[in-house]
Amino acid sequence: MIETILFTHSILIKLFLGFLVGGLFMPMMTAKNPQALKKVSLIYTFIFQAIITMIAFAGLVAMVMGEYAMSLAIIVMIVIWVVMMYIEIRKHKLVKVANLGNPTTYKLIKGLFVKIGVIQILLVAAMVVLMVLRAKGVISL
Repeated sequence: MIETILFTHSILIKLFLGFLVGGLFMPMMTAKNPQALKKVSLIYTFIFQAIITMIAFAGLVAMVMGEYAMSLAIIVMIVIWVVMMYIEIRKHKLVKVANLGNPTTYKLIKGLFVKIGVIQILLVAAMVVLMVLRAKGVISL
């Protein structure tokens, strides 16, 4: 049972990484209509929050069912989850109030989307690498 839950957690993380990579292209898809970025950002934020919450829930179920103690690795995962949610909410609020009709503002927001997307990808990838190294016994968290 615990293997299935951990497998689900792992699949959701891979799906999330793919979603984050796809999110890097959002500003380019809305380049002809900058105002569309507000709508696309809202939908993106909803999906982002849904996937990351499913990841957290699957991890929580795995922790309880597998009777894992609260370890440094789990604490780091929780911190990364909180940071990513905070970043995404702040990004969406910024896009929501931005004057995207102004080309300079749109260019700034476009750059922000890409930078935040890269940071989020790096956070998730770093955690995946840490967990793989932990599973192989290279490091202990």
